[in-house]
Amino acid sequence: MSIEERLDEVKAKIRLAEEEANRDPGSVELVAVSKTFDADTIRPTLVHGQRVFGENRVQEAQGKWPELKAAFDGVELHLIGPLQSNKAADAVALFDVIETVDREKIARALSEEMLKQGRHPKLYVQVNTGNEPQKAGIAPEETVAFVGLCRNDLGLSIEGLMCIPPVDENPGPHFALLEKLARECGLDKLSMGMSGDYETAVAFGATSVRVGSAIFGSR
Repeated sequence: MSIEERLDEVKAKIRLAEEEANRDPGSVELVAVSKTFDADTIRPTLVHGQRVFGENRVQEAQGKWPELKAAFDGVELHLIGPLQSNKAADAVALFDVIETVDREKIARALSEEMLKQGRHPKLYVQVNTGNEPQKAGIAPEETVAFVGLCRNDLGLSIEGLMCIPPVDENPGPHFALLEKLARECGLDKLSMGMSGDYETAVAFGATSVRVGSAIFGSR
């Protein structure tokens, strides 16, 4: 199958999952995860109409996306990998959505850069639903307070929550936990689900799914 055919297949599966979950058609956004793939590999998906993409690293994205954004209208670029505070300025300049706000230091750096640049990417808080020590994300029990800090102390508008469940666990309970935390925070955007579990994520209320290998192939 070509990249375009795989992209169409993923979109069809999302639509079917929406239907099975009694959700409105088109209520789930596909974020095509293009990390590690070069501009020539990504371009066919842009020609085919895909406009929302996810990247893990600021530096890698800087090497390919300014040119692609200039060539294709309406591109929305998501940062879905961990952000270091020394990259906050670059992230604010390039990305339209930053999904990995997970600690006060990053939140403060983003607040300062957004004020300085006059650019306001949408922000999601990443939650470490499995409390995995090696993984980024705020602890579930600290999420509500952290969202409040971002809003009330730093003046940041938080759009939603994001999670990456442990690879060896059933993702359903993690998606359910994220949905519960979002309700407690008064948020309605949920970024959850990847190539192996995005249909499950749709059933649990995902508003965006991050799919890479099912579209671009293995890395």
